Amino acid sequence: MTIDDIKTVAVIGAGDMGHGIAEVALIAGYRVCLRDIRQQFVDRGIERIFASLEKLVSKNKVTQDHFDKIKNDLLIPCTDLEEAVREADLVIEAIPEIMDLKKETFQIMDNAAPAHTIFASNTSTMKISEIASITSRPEKVLGLHYFNPAILMKLVEVIRADKTSDETMQIGYDFVVKNNKIPVRVKKDVPGFIVNRVQAPSSVLLNCILDEKIAEPEEVDAVMRKLGMPMGPYEIIDFTGIDISYHGSTYFAQSIHPDFAIGKTLTAKFQANELGKKTGKGLYDWSQGRPDIDLSKATDKFDPMDLVAVNANEATKIVAQGVCSFDDVDTAIINATGNPMGLIALIKNIEPEALSARLENLASKFNREIFKPTQIIKDGAYR
Repeated sequence: MTIDDIKTVAVIGAGDMGHGIAEVALIAGYRVCLRDIRQQFVDRGIERIFASLEKLVSKNKVTQDHFDKIKNDLLIPCTDLEEAVREADLVIEAIPEIMDLKKETFQIMDNAAPAHTIFASNTSTMKISEIASITSRPEKVLGLHYFNPAILMKLVEVIRADKTSDETMQIGYDFVVKNNKIPVRVKKDVPGFIVNRVQAPSSVLLNCILDEKIAEPEEVDAVMRKLGMPMGPYEIIDFTGIDISYHGSTYFAQSIHPDFAIGKTLTAKFQANELGKKTGKGLYDWSQGRPDIDLSKATDKFDPMDLVAVNANEATKIVAQGVCSFDDVDTAIINATGNPMGLIALIKNIEPEALSARLENLASKFNREIFKPTQIIKDGAYR
């Protein structure tokens, strides 16, 4: 198979990520079956796709003719999982981050889809190899990890599982390019892949700041916004969903190190179903739309370089494992976050002794082993 053999795509899950991934593929000209467990979820996903496309037509980024073709021909709504994958050449799963649910879904799809069909998961944290193990075609399973919102964010991580074939990886890479996105190959299947893995330690640090009441979310977000970030880190947590953070942190704590467990403040929000934007309330009030961050509240109670340091330290761990290169880390971070510079570029001019001392101090202050500097950091091999 080659990329030219991919004509029909099934997107499993019509929520925040699924409908966005479907829209991207539709714009690229693919026939897309959008499936969810209830018709109301499918209908809501389609409404969101059409609303977004109407804006793109008004901005001359999509033609009216192509929008009409999407409505009348390319987009196929579906609630039956077996029916959704029966004619698919590529399936992209975008359902909740629950491993048992993913395995159950992949097993049903494996039995219903043609032998040539490639399966991809949009999981943000979970091992593709474990998902693939439930199928009879592990060589045809890979990760295609889009970022939220999929229509805007350029990066897609193309993840090789333990048994993914070179052919499947190449088709996945080429599919991302045809969708006008920027692919980065993840050469080894590690929890969190590149972006979410290297950003996970800053989430731990942000949890520590919350739980120990070092600074308020708005104070931290104001600092980061003033530095040029389109969203502050706490607003991002709310935007993507506190439930996503909870499940991802729980998985990391189980699969990498207990230090990744989510903090008390966000656990309480999760238990109260205050999940952020999707429920109207989280760390911020979203009932009137996006929260208005008061930039005058920027604080000196924390140093933004601490976030950079712990993330860059984690990046050296996955580079040492052969997951990717330092250049891949920076390409991924820039195109997934909107940051103007990558992590490695940000630390290149910092002396190894100073960076190591910063990390040792954070490890001691917050009692987190994962903040301790790696040998690459100590040796200055990132420079």
